[in-house]
Amino acid sequence: MLRGPRVAGVEDVEVPVPGVGQVVVDVHRVGVCGTDVELFTGKMAYYAQGKAAFPLRPGHEWSGVVSSLGPGADESWLGARVTGETMLGCGECQRCRTGRGHVCSSRFEIGILGGWPGALAEKVRVPATSLHRLPDEVDDQTGALVEPGGNAWRAATAANAGPGSRVLVWGPGTIGLLTVAFARAAGAEVHVLGLDRRNEELARKLGADRFWTREVPPDVTYDAIVDCTDDQGTPPAAVDLVEPGGRVVYIGLSSSPSMVDSRDLVLKDVTAVGILGGSAGLAPAIEHYADGRVTPGVLVAATVGLERAAGVLAGCHPDGPGTKIHIDPRL
Repeated sequence: MLRGPRVAGVEDVEVPVPGVGQVVVDVHRVGVCGTDVELFTGKMAYYAQGKAAFPLRPGHEWSGVVSSLGPGADESWLGARVTGETMLGCGECQRCRTGRGHVCSSRFEIGILGGWPGALAEKVRVPATSLHRLPDEVDDQTGALVEPGGNAWRAATAANAGPGSRVLVWGPGTIGLLTVAFARAAGAEVHVLGLDRRNEELARKLGADRFWTREVPPDVTYDAIVDCTDDQGTPPAAVDLVEPGGRVVYIGLSSSPSMVDSRDLVLKDVTAVGILGGSAGLAPAIEHYADGRVTPGVLVAATVGLERAAGVLAGCHPDGPGTKIHIDPRL
């Protein structure tokens, strides 16, 4: 539970009870991501916007087993290994009815927005409609990487990654590295640009053809660039580097406004795309993981118990290669 900026700890809470159309999942694995850290530090924009408030239970990258059903939930879910969507739309508005529930103005975001308790717990309550089954080929660890994978699949797809295209992924964090893997699986030549060479080995394991740094920047241009950074200078720099007629995909968020000159977009005939949430990408991510086109397990540096979650949020990470720390509430 987060009680205030940098104030967190494990607490006993009421056991969740599923409502109509809902299920309760026994959490087997949950990933800690940058959004969780922003929630912990109090820097998350949703606080200032009144969309989130302390106390808050984070956790939105998870896998587990359905242990109880609410009224109206299909009985076939009981005992199923699952993961689920973060964005929970109202299901009734025009956006939800046209498949855009992830931008519903009345949405909840599990463990983030609207007070819906997250998965950094032994159990989490979610709508049955948000669930995705995990095949046997996708273990608990990989299942908890489906949510970030869904975001990355959407980014790679928005970049039109495919045979004959050259894509630059700017920012080799978890989302960036997964974007590398999905773009490579689609057949693209994939380059990576990082501040330093810290994650070069991971990038190459996931399919990167070239790795550049700020000291040794790219000497070629790109059909598409995916901005996975939190640097306000990257969005306009990406427009400068992309080929005319190319695409720039923005999935990273800077802490202050980033300025893109629309004249540059027009005069280069560039398509700019924003990505929010992985909902539309969860099923494709599961398929890629199940058939081995993408193997994301190398990203997990360590798995620890719930009692160490607050320390992980505060930056006390276990040693090990990888960009992601997982929590197993059963440890």
